Amino acid sequence: MQGKGFIKFMAILLGIVCVYSLSFNFVTSKVEKDAKAYAKGDPEKEKAYLDSMATVPVYPLFGFNYQFCKAKEINLGLDLKGGMNVTMEISLAELVKSLADNTSDANFNQALATAQQKLNAGGKDYIDLFVTEFEKLSPNVKLVDFFSNQDNAKELKPDASNAEVKKFLSKEATSAIDRSFIIIRSRIDGFGVVSPNMQKQEGTNRILIEMPGVQDKERVHKLLQGSAELQFWHVYQNQEVYPVLENINKTLASSLKETKAVDTTKAAGTDTATKSESKLAGLAKKTTTADSASLKTQEAAKSNPLFAVLTVPSYMGENGQQQLRPGAAVGWVAQKDTAKVNAFLKRPEIASIIPQSYKFMWSVKPADLGSPVGGAKIFELYAIKVTSLDGRPDLGGEAISDARADYDQNGKPEVSMAMTGDGSAIWKKMTGEASADPNNKRSIAIVLDNQVYSAPTVNDEIAGGRSSITGNFTVEDTQDLANILKAGKLPAPARIVGEFVVGPTLGETAIHNGLLSFVLAFIVILIFMAMYYNKAGWVANLALVINLFFIMGILVSLGAVLTLPGIAGIVLVIGLSVDANILIFERVREELTLGKPTPVAIKEGFKHAMSSIIDSNVTVFVLGAILYVFGTGPVQGFATTLCIGIISSLFCAVLISRLVFEWLLEKKSNITFGNKYTIHAFKDIAFNFVGHRKLYYTISAVIIALGVIFYIKNDGLNLGIDFKGGRTYIVHFDKGMDTEDVKAKLNSVFTESETIVKTAGADNELKITTTYHITDTDTQADKLVETALNKGLTETGVKYTIESNEKVGPIIASDIVYGAYGAILFSCLVMFIYIVIRFKKLNYGLGAVIALFHDVLLVLSFYTILDGVLPFSLEIGQDFIAAILTVMGYTMTETVVVFDRIREKLAESGKDDLYGEERNKLINFALNSTLSRTILTSLTVFFVLVVIFIFGGASIRGFIFALLIGRIIGTYSSLCISTPIVIDLGNKKK
Repeated sequence: MQGKGFIKFMAILLGIVCVYSLSFNFVTSKVEKDAKAYAKGDPEKEKAYLDSMATVPVYPLFGFNYQFCKAKEINLGLDLKGGMNVTMEISLAELVKSLADNTSDANFNQALATAQQKLNAGGKDYIDLFVTEFEKLSPNVKLVDFFSNQDNAKELKPDASNAEVKKFLSKEATSAIDRSFIIIRSRIDGFGVVSPNMQKQEGTNRILIEMPGVQDKERVHKLLQGSAELQFWHVYQNQEVYPVLENINKTLASSLKETKAVDTTKAAGTDTATKSESKLAGLAKKTTTADSASLKTQEAAKSNPLFAVLTVPSYMGENGQQQLRPGAAVGWVAQKDTAKVNAFLKRPEIASIIPQSYKFMWSVKPADLGSPVGGAKIFELYAIKVTSLDGRPDLGGEAISDARADYDQNGKPEVSMAMTGDGSAIWKKMTGEASADPNNKRSIAIVLDNQVYSAPTVNDEIAGGRSSITGNFTVEDTQDLANILKAGKLPAPARIVGEFVVGPTLGETAIHNGLLSFVLAFIVILIFMAMYYNKAGWVANLALVINLFFIMGILVSLGAVLTLPGIAGIVLVIGLSVDANILIFERVREELTLGKPTPVAIKEGFKHAMSSIIDSNVTVFVLGAILYVFGTGPVQGFATTLCIGIISSLFCAVLISRLVFEWLLEKKSNITFGNKYTIHAFKDIAFNFVGHRKLYYTISAVIIALGVIFYIKNDGLNLGIDFKGGRTYIVHFDKGMDTEDVKAKLNSVFTESETIVKTAGADNELKITTTYHITDTDTQADKLVETALNKGLTETGVKYTIESNEKVGPIIASDIVYGAYGAILFSCLVMFIYIVIRFKKLNYGLGAVIALFHDVLLVLSFYTILDGVLPFSLEIGQDFIAAILTVMGYTMTETVVVFDRIREKLAESGKDDLYGEERNKLINFALNSTLSRTILTSLTVFFVLVVIFIFGGASIRGFIFALLIGRIIGTYSSLCISTPIVIDLGNKKK
């Protein structure tokens, strides 16, 4: 075997990377175990312990802190951890209208509305749809008349054509989506979500967001759908604010002392309330400010409650006395104490003594204070100066005409910005006022969503509307800030058009069921391989274990999110990975039957099996790639593990196992490829597949015909909300419920809508789907539907819990439908091209593609026939598309192996093709000679799927059922349809 040294080097290198990637889980697990032991069941104590460990080095070798390790561990998806999945849509209609200065032109507004309708119906490019509709309604009107103005004169000439306007609008739309993405990401980071996942759906105006661990829907809605407000404020200086802070501190000390003296239990309640107001932070760092908790005694903290957590910026004066530091920052506070300071400032007795012209705000980023004690994250507090009676800022984001990332004269990143004419005048006045006193230069704060991004000191009046913002910025910071500054220019409202909420209980159940199915399926395969192939089976098992280790390590190192379909994908990859070993072992057994010695048989077995292994794995990998491109969320998770697993499986099953065999041969070890019960299995089989092909055609036709009949009888397929839009809720009741009774109760509240109630596993778990208010874009629609749902469920008189809910808007549903069609058709085209190129015969490609369509129709037929008969849902959603494409992968794998054997025999005979009875014999020989591999591979995957079906939980039972019947259909199709049909499509000449 050539290249053994390189293979060993790659295996060791990959092993080191995987060990490093997986080691973070062991480190965080130990810290969290210690936290549980310390808390003894108290969640607040457990959180406090983890907060305290956030910046403490916990990784023995490298000294990484807990927060760093937590960010590097395996990311669990929402179905395993609980949380929210949200699809945001940026309103391009309102963006275009604002760019046209909110014109009242009837045709213009009609074109906007029609374009939106076509987008909802499955259209792709809103700008293209709008321009097309406008040209239909106003063929002699130039679009540039609506959009050209002084601010965009450089980009859009007054005589620009409609095509140029379209290009301008597309650019502005892309820019608005990018800026919206940055703003939403900033908000989520401030929300405190651990390991959020955000993706822009390329080619659309939508953003996908996953927030593990988040359950507060209403707060998330406000967070994501609120307006992004950019503001410029004058700020108070530190010296001006200190007396106010001192007064707050004294009032707090007196108030807290009185409260404790009157009722100690009430004080505890106040502390709880303070904690409840904290952000949903995953990992707030345990820190202390430079001169707070670590330097003050507990008694001093009681007498100075504010200054115990807030440090006033100061420095040592020439006289040896502490002096207040000049500048806009009025306080330094550890990240974990910001919620406590907020609670202090909201107390009624404190709010009453804060001057009305004061508005306190936090810095968006930690301050650069050198090396604070404990490596703390310290945030700065600012006192904004309110100068208007209505409380509005001195200057708003509408004043910004342009902003870009740049570098100052010292080469440090900065943001350059330009303002509109009106904005320039106000900015000149603001900067003039701030710099008027040469001995007391003041600052201006740049604020987005009530967080201070920068508060630079103004040295001189700035005329012309051009300025720059400097600070503790990286290049990425300035790029983001430039986009944020521009966000104030073009209002593009964002709305939630799809969401999926999973409760933590459902997540724990999914984890348990998923892991149980995974372990059991793995054990089933190990036992089967060891029993069937004896010592060679143990070599395959070793390769499987290494393969699993590599898959998990690669997934973690890439930061992939592990979902329940992802676990199913890993288990399926393990089942499919034995296919390569089975191909090799069966070829080795053929060589041994011919009387060749074991070393030669092993060498020849690997050599002859390689072509089939490469072809079959390439076809499945291509399908996985298509699935990843067309799928979203869980489907992409399945595709990711499938593609990674195929690459890893090839490396382990072919190269690692070959190294082990070489080592065993060097040790003169006796290598067996079966036992007395299995060594002669599938020998001397000569089944006439070709001769019975018309019978198989008839069987398939009858099943498809029955599917059509039941399709008509059932008024179509049982489409999930993925394909038609709606809301779905999983509700757990304290006892078994009658679905019709629950449906009757809900129909009384869900008026003029379609409502479906089915069991979701047990009879006390119901899946409720409704289209009630699904087309309503009002922000209160979700709350209205939930209120109606709770009203209907309460009328049942049984205690219930809503464990998860999902919302898919009509536009998302139409995209999924077209995406599913595209995935299936595109994959068929790719498979056809691949087969024709590899086997150089058109009838082979046609046979393979006809078999693919045959499999899809059979799976759909069985779903239609058995819907309502089986005790679990057979909805057709995104997971079903994943199952269909996987079934197609099975069929292609089986078919390619048979085609490869035909090609091999043709090469041996020295002929390009055979005809008549000679061709029939050749195809029957190829099918029978590969039958052992076909049956064994099918059985291993079938065993795996049965285990997952039984133990994997109700949430993926329909998905696994599709794979189960698909596995059976795929095996049947490859033996009885795809290869025999080559005869009927081929040249008839003798």
